[in-house]
Amino acid sequence: MAFELVSVDGHARAGILKTAHGDVKTPAFMPVGTHGTVKTLSAQELKEVGAQIVLSNAYHLYLRPGEEVIKAAGGLHKFMGWDGPILTDSGGYQVFSIADFIKVKPEGVYFQSHIDGSKHHLTPEDIIRIERDFGSDIIMPLDECVPYPVEKSRAREAMEITIDWAKRSKGFFESSKLPTTNHQLLFGIVQGATYPDLRKECAQRLTEVGFDGYALGGVSVGEPSELMYEIIEGTSAALPKENPRYLMGVGTPLDIIEAVRRGVDMFDCVVPTRNGRNGTAFTWKGKLNLSNAPYAKDCKPIDESCDCYACRTYTRSYLRHLFNAGEMLALRLVSLHNLYFYARFMEKLRDAIVDSSFEDFIDGFKRSYAIR
Repeated sequence: MAFELVSVDGHARAGILKTAHGDVKTPAFMPVGTHGTVKTLSAQELKEVGAQIVLSNAYHLYLRPGEEVIKAAGGLHKFMGWDGPILTDSGGYQVFSIADFIKVKPEGVYFQSHIDGSKHHLTPEDIIRIERDFGSDIIMPLDECVPYPVEKSRAREAMEITIDWAKRSKGFFESSKLPTTNHQLLFGIVQGATYPDLRKECAQRLTEVGFDGYALGGVSVGEPSELMYEIIEGTSAALPKENPRYLMGVGTPLDIIEAVRRGVDMFDCVVPTRNGRNGTAFTWKGKLNLSNAPYAKDCKPIDESCDCYACRTYTRSYLRHLFNAGEMLALRLVSLHNLYFYARFMEKLRDAIVDSSFEDFIDGFKRSYAIR
């Protein structure tokens, strides 16, 4: 088995996901490196902040630099200089959200590149082939994600396409195994919008197909938080306990807490890095907007309880100056700090699960985090 469940506290789980490029302790957060890089940070800096696994996007990398360029480099790990685990998203969400002139047909998707307008046709099998060539440790299949709100009939249609494409992806994944690729893991993606019965049905049908892990797709697309939590809870309960559960695109600390509480193991989101580039830092007492005037003469670190490089070396005053001067270093330092915070946050969640003190930890965290 690729996943070992270590401890459970309520529905919260601590585990170990085993990949060819190393073990990942869960709950885990994956920094987003859409184009083969986490914006402003090097692979070495990601290691130093404690990132265990990173996420890249097959859609973007397929369009630029292209499949053949990455193959010629020896795979995505060598191309981006990262020797830890990599999960590649299929890019299904990006096809439907940023590509032009999209047509979804049973055989696959037709679209025009958002970069140069070139026309493309990708089947579920194409996506698996591309991700195999990249050498991804975890491969996500092509799926169809619908917006919120959406009619139930349309949600079912997208769910049926997702299941059909998942079956085809699994078949191609199994038939294309080579000695160099048989270590890769394939996850299924549960769709069904905000309809609990569709989510449950999709989860059960994907489980019958059999995947190494299961993702909850199509959430955090505009629905209220409480509805999102209900969907997470119901979907997690319908998935097998022996496999990892990955919540796609969700990543505020409070949302992560609620999802872990409901049995989720893995997360990705642009929240820590995008906020960092905009001057917002995450701390154990809440978020700080470092570009604000009150920090002009504040000589404290971002977070006095943090020992990341940015907090050990620089002050809030200096960082505010860098942001106001338009200096690139500001974006790098706060992004680095935020990912360090997220890594420590996930470690504390895991320790609390192992110690059977999960609810006590999150009660304390919420009290402190609400101060600002």
